[in-house]
Amino acid sequence: MKKVIYPGTFDPVTNGHIDIVKRAIELFDEVVVTVAKNPTKTCLFTVEERVEMLSECFREFSNVTVDWFDGLVVEHAKQLGAIGIIRGLRAVSDFEYEFQMALMNRNLADDITTILLMPHAKYTYLNSTIIRNLAQFKGDVSEFVPQVVEQRLKEKFSY
Repeated sequence: MKKVIYPGTFDPVTNGHIDIVKRAIELFDEVVVTVAKNPTKTCLFTVEERVEMLSECFREFSNVTVDWFDGLVVEHAKQLGAIGIIRGLRAVSDFEYEFQMALMNRNLADDITTILLMPHAKYTYLNSTIIRNLAQFKGDVSEFVPQVVEQRLKEKFSY
């Protein structure tokens, strides 16, 4: 059974993230979507809130689980018995960062492979920061996020 992890902050999860997971489950037996607890980032949602939203988004998928981690992603992958790390690649601008991370992760754990997946073209410009900014100013995010996320954003920004 081939298991991979898809790490990220997911603050919040977008339809682009969902698309990457759907692509990954076509290739692997199990995908673990894992929320990174990153002390250097100030997040809108708590780790628990992000896990809850992701769990709701993937409740229909028996081969997708959601958890969180604090530390090195390759160590988390090893603990879960994963063979790889899924990363989304939206544009050429993402490539340099992802390439450097993939090489470092290979150096730390050469038995864990980084797999770069591209989302559908309609999600290539989409990221969580854009969604947070749009929602903060009461913009319509319904096209870009699952309904549970749209509702949570409205609650966070009190509208």
